[in-house]
Amino acid sequence: MESTLGQAKSESSTGAVGSRLEMIVIGLLTITAITHIYAGLNQGIIPPLLLAGLGFLGGIGLYIRGSNQRLLTIAAIPYTAVQIPLWFVVKSGNFTPVGYLDKVVQVLLIIALLILLFRQRQ
Repeated sequence: MESTLGQAKSESSTGAVGSRLEMIVIGLLTITAITHIYAGLNQGIIPPLLLAGLGFLGGIGLYIRGSNQRLLTIAAIPYTAVQIPLWFVVKSGNFTPVGYLDKVVQVLLIIALLILLFRQRQ
């Protein structure tokens, strides 16, 4: 068992997801993906919301596979950040608790991604 843990830690730099921070990022990404897909289906099929949710899920899949993890981390920051002002513009005062939850998750996600990016540089 101990050799498995050691192997997982050494693989985290080569593709496998092993750090607690990476797991937190994946959890936050999953929450925001689900909220986008939920909102996209619940409010009548809204393609931009569905595509945003699927984009988050696709990014999770690529990250877990080990595909350009640093590049995915960099791309996820503006991908997430742009959705916050878009939400204010599109919703224009018609905000929901799910929307507020998603924005809190996205702010936490951006912070976690910045920390992860900094750690990936080292």
